[in-house]
Amino acid sequence: MAAVTNRGMAVMARIDHAAAAASVGMELRPTEVLVFGNPRAGTPLMQKAQTIGIDLPLRALVWQDADGATWLGYNDPQWLVSRHLASPGDSRAVDGMTQALAAVAEEATGGPAS
Repeated sequence: MAAVTNRGMAVMARIDHAAAAASVGMELRPTEVLVFGNPRAGTPLMQKAQTIGIDLPLRALVWQDADGATWLGYNDPQWLVSRHLASPGDSRAVDGMTQALAAVAEEATGGPAS
């Protein structure tokens, strides 16, 4: 979570799928969804196309594979813009989201985003 907050974003929710599985007697390797963002970046996109709000704030899935490696997956902000037919106008917000997500992924997993 520090990888997110150190970049000026707030963690708004954390969903622990492994804990949910354990609550019904099932096993699942560590698997969490983090919901995070910054209204200064997301609000202008929603002003252009409100439907992008279904995909904002940003989300990342963090999981551990069978070999113990940590992975992080997310939807590319450029794809979110095209999905909702939004024209970002000032692409700095989308570029900033893209760069922030790549940096979070690298810090959280110990390697570059792919």
